[in-house]
Amino acid sequence: MIPGLQGIDHIHVYVPDRPQAEKWYREVLGFERVAALEDWSAGGGPLTIQDANGTTHLAVFEREMPHNHATIAFKVDGEGLLGWQHHLSDALNTKIDLVDHDSSWSIYFSDPYGNPFEITSHEYAWISEHREATL
Repeated sequence: MIPGLQGIDHIHVYVPDRPQAEKWYREVLGFERVAALEDWSAGGGPLTIQDANGTTHLAVFEREMPHNHATIAFKVDGEGLLGWQHHLSDALNTKIDLVDHDSSWSIYFSDPYGNPFEITSHEYAWISEHREATL
């Protein structure tokens, strides 16, 4: 059985100047920094911003623009992430690893055409406790 998704968690956005982009997203779309995720922006990681409702998140990376590839990150709960890990490992016939982001866990994969996808859960403690049992 294919596990369910709970929506899109965030979309990766690539910009040549992150401070300038942050200003634009704030002034034009009302996006503000997510304080709880600011540590990620150090060392080239994403600056996570969200709309006023906190329901739409963008992960803003400062780097060269990739060739027409956006990464869509789907949202799931902890159990769903482990279910997706097993399903995708079987469906894609390859090992799918969990990636620890210190406050969330993700898995990454691509379609046959090179379009990247991510599935993320913010149930960090639950996954940290249960992931070993599923390996």
